[in-house]
Amino acid sequence: MTEIELKLQVPAAALAAVEHAVATPAAVRTRLQAVYFDTPDRRLAAAGIALRLRKEGRRWVQTLKAGPAHGMARGEHNVPLVVPAGRVPQEADPARHAGTPPHAALSAALAPRDGEAQAPALVAQYRTDIRRLHRPLRSRHGTVELALDRGEIVARGADGVERRWPVCELEVELLRGAPQAVVEVARRLALRHGLWLDVRTKAERGDRLARGLLPGEPVPAVKAGPLRLRKDMPARDAWDAVLRNVLAQATPNWSEIAAGSSAAEPVHQLRVALRRLRSAQRCFEGWPGVPPAPAWADAAAALFRELGRARDAEVLRGGLQREVDAALAALGEAPLAQPAAADPPPWTDAERTRHGAVWFDLLAELARPVGPATPAADDAVSPALPALAAQRLQAWHTQALRDAKRFDTLSDEARHRLRKRLKRLRYTIEFTAGLFQRRAVERYLDALREAQEHLGEFNDVCVALAVYRPLVAQQPRAWFALGWLAARREATLAACSRSLKRLRKARPFWPD
Repeated sequence: MTEIELKLQVPAAALAAVEHAVATPAAVRTRLQAVYFDTPDRRLAAAGIALRLRKEGRRWVQTLKAGPAHGMARGEHNVPLVVPAGRVPQEADPARHAGTPPHAALSAALAPRDGEAQAPALVAQYRTDIRRLHRPLRSRHGTVELALDRGEIVARGADGVERRWPVCELEVELLRGAPQAVVEVARRLALRHGLWLDVRTKAERGDRLARGLLPGEPVPAVKAGPLRLRKDMPARDAWDAVLRNVLAQATPNWSEIAAGSSAAEPVHQLRVALRRLRSAQRCFEGWPGVPPAPAWADAAAALFRELGRARDAEVLRGGLQREVDAALAALGEAPLAQPAAADPPPWTDAERTRHGAVWFDLLAELARPVGPATPAADDAVSPALPALAAQRLQAWHTQALRDAKRFDTLSDEARHRLRKRLKRLRYTIEFTAGLFQRRAVERYLDALREAQEHLGEFNDVCVALAVYRPLVAQQPRAWFALGWLAARREATLAACSRSLKRLRKARPFWPD
């Protein structure tokens, strides 16, 4: 009842090579025609559930999937249907999945809400028509199925307009063996053919079409979800839980960016996820059972820097540039010509594949096999999770306070470093908050977030000053912008000093 797979998007330039790799004598071609069901208010989509009827060649199957699509594993239950020749089933029956874990999630999503006698009926929302070329492939960790899907997703929105989403993707699904087999094969094929990981399911894309959204239209970015570690968790289990939490934020935003979205918020949230990842790695470094020197560290840092170019351009365009233009307008002056940093060019297929390799490294770490059991004697002397977290938090708290006390004399570079340290401290606290008293954690975080926010504003002003300075030679009016930004710099410095004084008074919530 668990589907373990990864989905890779196939660019047009790579299609012929991928088809050649799949089309061995063992390959089979199958036509898959499916209809997906949901309530009119899309309760299943909101819960990450997909319910479909699919004709697979000549047979019909009803499938229920539930669970996050950002990793590799989802709950899945299939029920073959007996359908007379020439007949087409019109309704999906949830009772066919009774007694399974996916059905429990489905029942919760369909439970009547306040004021309802019963939940709305399930109706067809969108359909897919896919030509699948598929075959098994053995690897050292197990056997997977390669499935090259080409076709389209079709939905008629509330406005009556029929919308289509082309499909050209390669699925790597585990048939037998360890999940490592899926990661290993998907990574090799992605790097060989220039493919990229995409966690957006056909159901998710179909739901967007049914809501009237076309491919490429912006959707809300995915923010960090809740995480609560238990005090009795082994350090390795806690580390894996953090990795899954970070991937749940990172990979959906990555999928939007890799697909060509130019929206600013997915870029911002992916950068947040990568910074959270680095903070977690620094926090858990050296803890029992946590692997040292992660393979993904350099790749994650390179992707973070690449995304930073787009983020800096958006910060200027979205805030400070408008304020400078408004100040010039108040003096009867026209806006400066192209004062903001230019957006970086779109990634090539090769760049997208290179940047996306980091996700396979992270998934490989989650899929790694559990080693020999730790002897009980070793468990007895290993520090408990709260003690390990408290030790790390105390060291970083002390380091941050040392810089906060001398903030007024620090260089701008050192101030930026302090900002990054506060972010690391904040993310680490959010990871480990469940190990400590909630109200005490929130009181400390209130002061920390305020300081981090003001330091972020100061950093934005410094970025803007660096962009506007070169304009003076061609546009003398840029001197006004530099003066305006210099005044803003002093104001944000004062706000930073005040919030850091408050942080210095905040009481640590972890035990000595």
